[in-house]
Amino acid sequence: MPRRNRLIALVALALAGCAGDLKTSLEQLVEARRLAADLLVQFTKVVESGDRAVMADTDEASIASSRETEQTTQLVQRDADALKPVLAGLGYSQEARLLEDFQQRFSEFRALDTTILGLAVENTNLKAQRLSFGSAQQAADAFRDALEPITRSVPAQAPWRAAALAATAVAAVREIQVLQAPHIAEPEDAVMASLEQRMMTAEAGARAALEEMAGLLPSEVRPRLSAATAALDRFMSANAEIIRLSRRNSNVRSLALSLGQKRTLTARCEETLRSLQDALEQRKLNGGTR
Repeated sequence: MPRRNRLIALVALALAGCAGDLKTSLEQLVEARRLAADLLVQFTKVVESGDRAVMADTDEASIASSRETEQTTQLVQRDADALKPVLAGLGYSQEARLLEDFQQRFSEFRALDTTILGLAVENTNLKAQRLSFGSAQQAADAFRDALEPITRSVPAQAPWRAAALAATAVAAVREIQVLQAPHIAEPEDAVMASLEQRMMTAEAGARAALEEMAGLLPSEVRPRLSAATAALDRFMSANAEIIRLSRRNSNVRSLALSLGQKRTLTARCEETLRSLQDALEQRKLNGGTR
């Protein structure tokens, strides 16, 4: 009997150990599935917050979304780091390879996203647009307003010529304003250069009109042109800044990268994560597959 009892005790102990191992394996499998699911959720959040940073219409919104992207990126890395030893403990080589594939692709994604977010928060195209509708518009209107009373001071023999020159100068400034919008939206350097050349031609026309107008005015009236010239100078200074910001093209470039390379990398990352989830769902409690 004592010998039989010892045998029963040994069998019971072995069964208890197997039950404990099974419980541990089950807990690890549940944890692996949880981490894999959270990986996909957090990665989706990274993509969405990055897209919001690109599409934001204010610096504050771009910066806030960029910070959110950085924080969520850390959560993705945390889940991946936590999942790796769990898969190793379970001996799941297929799932471990899928996780490694995701980490490599996510590394590429992060590098690209860092570039995109850096461009997005600059908002140079939006700033150029605001400047076009703000300071440049005000200076252009001031130029027009400064010329109106001057034309009425021209001697009776040439009022039509002065009015024509004033109209020519104002039209030249308005042409530059019209060209600002396509310049801000244009991604190609060659097209922007062509638009800038047209702006320079228009500016030369405006200044030539002012110079000819000065020759028609009585000497006592010519100083009044100073206000118009000053307004034109302010407008061209604002236009130069618009061109500088537009040339940087941060919004256009970040959007192009988001719709191109980022979309491709996003699809690859999501595909790998879904394959990882599917593989874990097919695992039996004993470590095999259905």
